[in-house]
Amino acid sequence: MTGTKIFSHAGEGAWTPTPDGNRRRVLLTTDELMMVEFAFEKGGIGAPHSHPHVQASYVAEGRFEVTIDGRGEILDAGSSFIVPSNLVHGVKALEDGRLVDSFAPQRGDFLD
Repeated sequence: MTGTKIFSHAGEGAWTPTPDGNRRRVLLTTDELMMVEFAFEKGGIGAPHSHPHVQASYVAEGRFEVTIDGRGEILDAGSSFIVPSNLVHGVKALEDGRLVDSFAPQRGDFLD
C-alpha cells in the first residue's frame, strides 16, 4: 500500500469539467475502488450512460432526479443509490448539488 493516498480532506483535488457541462474531482483511488465528487448547477444533466463498473452514489447536497434502467426517483441530500454493472443511468439536478460516487473497479478514464 506504499504510495497509495488513503485520506482525502475537504477541498483537496482539482475540479475537471465533464463532457456534459458539470464538474468532477477524484478524491481517492486504488485499482479496485475509486471515489469521485461531482458538482452540478440547477438543471445540470448527467447524461444517460452505462459502464462496466459498479457504482454507489451518495447525495451530499441538493436534490436530484435519478434514473436507472428506466426507473426514476427523486433523491434529496442524505439519500443514496447503486447502479449495477452496465445499466443505463443518468441524473438531473433539481437544484445546485453534489454527488459522491464510488466505482469498483477504478474508472481509468477519469485519470486521463
